[in-house]
Amino acid sequence: MAKTIFITGASRGFGRIWTEAFLQRGDHVVAAVRNPETLQDLTKEFPSSLLVVKLDVTDKKASFEAVETANNHFGRIDVLINNAGYGHIGAVEELKEQDVRVQFETNVLGSLWTIQAVLPIMRNQNSGRIIQLSSALGLNTVSLMGLYSASKFAVEGLTETLAGEVSGFGIKVTLLEPGGFSTDFFGTNSLALSESITAYDGIRKAFYEQANEQDSGKPEATVKAILSLVDAENPPLRLLLGKTTYPWVKYTYEERLKTWESWQEVSVAAHG
Repeated sequence: MAKTIFITGASRGFGRIWTEAFLQRGDHVVAAVRNPETLQDLTKEFPSSLLVVKLDVTDKKASFEAVETANNHFGRIDVLINNAGYGHIGAVEELKEQDVRVQFETNVLGSLWTIQAVLPIMRNQNSGRIIQLSSALGLNTVSLMGLYSASKFAVEGLTETLAGEVSGFGIKVTLLEPGGFSTDFFGTNSLALSESITAYDGIRKAFYEQANEQDSGKPEATVKAILSLVDAENPPLRLLLGKTTYPWVKYTYEERLKTWESWQEVSVAAHG
């Protein structure tokens, strides 16, 4: 049975790849993008099953209107995939106030508005899926990616809380946490850069060297995972993507547990 899927950031990267995959298997897709012209080819190929809506996810009113348009057009929304977002490279000391505000407005509030818009529809249906694109950097950190990680850590907390709140309404929630993939994440349309302070030049050099050397996954290989997730009767709260993600997350949490255990006496004594 065809599903109706609302996906943000559908013009490139994961969003574009997943949009094509859903359409090719017969689903209905609402593709929310800043520039609808980027999907003209798909609109011609799938005129009855693809609805393209122009949307800047930071615009709360527009987000609610886009969801309403989608629901009126297809009669329901089965899956919301919040994929829109971008990265930022800059040391914590280098971050400007506007950089911080725009990053959170896009990566965090941008997904919050579509969630709030779609929840009444899904509650009325007594069914629905919400998939949030987080990141391995929502569970780990690396130097110069602090702002991006902060936004994804916020998405993690918001989404995990949401999952508990809506489980009784037949709505299931998943955080997608990809590691490094060969998307256009480092392209000019997906990345912002802070004005550099020379004291961090060595860290910056090491960062780019490591980024160039990493074993990046193929974005197209995620299609099977996203289709399986959407169709799963009992989807996980978190799904890691990529072969390097699990070992990294496992190491991070093992180190945290070691630290907490070594300070357990101090922690307990603080109880009073």
